[in-house]
Amino acid sequence: MLRWNLFFLALLSSVLACGDSDVEVEEKKTRERAAEMTWTDTPGTEPTDPVRQAELLQALVQLGETYTPRTHHLNEDGSPVYTNELIFQSSPYLLQHAHNPVNWMPWGEEAFALARKLDRPIFLSIGYSTCHWCHVMERESFEDKEIASFINSHFVAIKVDREERPDVDAIYMDAVRAMTGRGGWPLTVVMNAKREPFFGGTYFPARDGDRGQRIGFLSVLQQIQYVWKTDRTKVTEQAQRLSLAVERASSPGLPGEAPGVEVLKKASAQWSSGFDEEWGGFGEGQKFPRPAVLRALLRSHRLDGDERVLHLAVRTLDRMMEGGLRDQLGGGFHRYTVERTWLVPHFEKMLYDNAQLVLAYLEAAQITGRSDYRAVARETLDYVLREMTDSGGGFYSATDADSLNPEGHSEEGWFFTWTPSELEEALGSEQAKNFAAFYGVTTSGNFEGRNILTARRPLETVAKELEVSPDVLRRELDDSKKKLYVLRAKRPPPGLDDKVLAAWNGLMISAFVRGYSTLNEPTYLDSASRAAGFVLSELRREDGRLLRSWRGKSGDAPAVLDDYSFMIAALLDLFEATSEARWADEAIALQKVLDAQFVDVERGGYFLTAADAEELLTRQKPAHDGAIPSGNAIAASNLLRLAEITGQESFREAGERIFSAFSSVLRAQPSTTPQLLVSLDRALSRQLEVVVVCPGKRAEASALLDAIASVFVPGKVVFTTVEGAPQEALASRVPWVAGRPTSRGEATAYVCQQGVCQLPTSDPKTLRAQLLGE
Repeated sequence: MLRWNLFFLALLSSVLACGDSDVEVEEKKTRERAAEMTWTDTPGTEPTDPVRQAELLQALVQLGETYTPRTHHLNEDGSPVYTNELIFQSSPYLLQHAHNPVNWMPWGEEAFALARKLDRPIFLSIGYSTCHWCHVMERESFEDKEIASFINSHFVAIKVDREERPDVDAIYMDAVRAMTGRGGWPLTVVMNAKREPFFGGTYFPARDGDRGQRIGFLSVLQQIQYVWKTDRTKVTEQAQRLSLAVERASSPGLPGEAPGVEVLKKASAQWSSGFDEEWGGFGEGQKFPRPAVLRALLRSHRLDGDERVLHLAVRTLDRMMEGGLRDQLGGGFHRYTVERTWLVPHFEKMLYDNAQLVLAYLEAAQITGRSDYRAVARETLDYVLREMTDSGGGFYSATDADSLNPEGHSEEGWFFTWTPSELEEALGSEQAKNFAAFYGVTTSGNFEGRNILTARRPLETVAKELEVSPDVLRRELDDSKKKLYVLRAKRPPPGLDDKVLAAWNGLMISAFVRGYSTLNEPTYLDSASRAAGFVLSELRREDGRLLRSWRGKSGDAPAVLDDYSFMIAALLDLFEATSEARWADEAIALQKVLDAQFVDVERGGYFLTAADAEELLTRQKPAHDGAIPSGNAIAASNLLRLAEITGQESFREAGERIFSAFSSVLRAQPSTTPQLLVSLDRALSRQLEVVVVCPGKRAEASALLDAIASVFVPGKVVFTTVEGAPQEALASRVPWVAGRPTSRGEATAYVCQQGVCQLPTSDPKTLRAQLLGE
């Protein structure tokens, strides 16, 4: 924490005596505090203009006394030795690098103009605040004065938060994949002032020989600088080749006829060939959850009942929830594991992973009837409510992989791990023994001498070994978890990335709405409604356009396709769950912006960026899923839903054009587009229109709604309304809910397909059979 000179407190009374306003007093205090601070130029740079020095230091002071500079370069009073241009940013990731000796600049024309003026290449580093290897590279290289001096002397250094600028990240990720065959964060790119890349990679160890690598980061930079100075022609040719590769990667090819169910089966076969039979998941190395793949597999199984396809999903869901990927104590899932058994994660937790996994577990629960899947979804949603929700209702982005150990050093995973002695001190010997038996805690540990909690063995098996009843053990474990959670909360927590992103909030709103309808938990619907209201009020301009991010105030990062498509989906989910017309109106308003600013009129589908957005190296039109689903995939589903809700065929036609636009990708590489397959399944399945009409209150329909929630029929639209004026109001937005009376004064369900309805029913079993087509 910064410690400021206390003599300014004495100044305050004299300033107030002059009659200045509170704002003027605060500005004076800021200037005076900044003037007392020591300025040190970053190594390898020209002296900073005194006016700019003052502005940088004032920005630092304005962050407040609770602000902790993330650097080991500190003055005796605790203030940072170095401060660069990132101090003006609100992104937690950029602020993490605001005190590196690297003279970072944010992405923008000022940096590119400086590169042109100095005739230097641009060193671009892209990451995010909770990325473990980003932190490692920062500590090893960006905090190293020798490496920083070389960067400052020969490059213009730009830092980008990939979560605020997914458009920039997507372009240079494609470039690095074209160069190296792989991608990831931190993303490292060197390019010219035209934004054309000519070198790239991910993490680099600092020096030759570090971490077993022959060539280190400093040597790489020296080689790049030498080639830049001595063989500019080679650099230019490489930049042009890579730019063409990025442009090709951004285009899905010519549109064609939309494919059928065969591509879903083809993708399932491709996933099956790479399936890890023992541990679930795909591949033999690092394991990522890939919830869109799991949801596509569930739909493929629904088509023909292929038990092999269901096995792929269920085995993976089981292994993930049993292993260290899941926070067994606090709920939620970490980003991925570094090995195949789902044991050792990088411990960051991302909002988007947890949102998508809630949907996967709830859908699997509908197919299998398993209560443990429902419990996992509930624990995940409760975790988000407890730890990832802003007081205004929006959802935070992520928590860090690293936290402080008892010695005050940053250590990955310490917050989440335990030793037998810690358990015994907290729980007592008998309860600790039982807890350790179930959660796999041993003296030797499974992670650097400590234990990541796992739940690999059935509770009944452990109870039999301990000679206690399963019910007694279950209650005891629940009590132990509560005690340990309270104790864990007293540890220094992982860093919190508390920015609110429109797209990721859309994903989590949808998860909460699904949790409400499937788990019958009203709190979840309240949370979804609050979050949607937060996004629409805090991340929307007066002209109706969305903004990408918020952190205490709206940022200036432009909204992209994902922000619109994910929020539209969330609003449609809220409309179905509540029958409140405002959510439909908001969804249609955002769809109009999407159609006006993002649509590819000639070939169908949507571009990642708006027509009036910053001109980048290329304008991408994404179909492939990364860590989050493709915005085009979600947009296709939205359009199909809007067609079902409103009866307007123009929406359906626009949705089908998306499948046509990406037909070549779907046919050639369907396994790379799982979310698009999920949406295609909706287009190809029987679309059911379901309305439940109550004579008085919605609560009268609880048995019917439970029946609907118990079945996996993804291609349906469901509305619940009260007979009379509420039904008439809903019919103004959803024409097909009109003219559906209750039967014998009881809540009544109508299941229809393209306007042809089955017999109305008030019997949950009959309704379930109708939904399943039995």
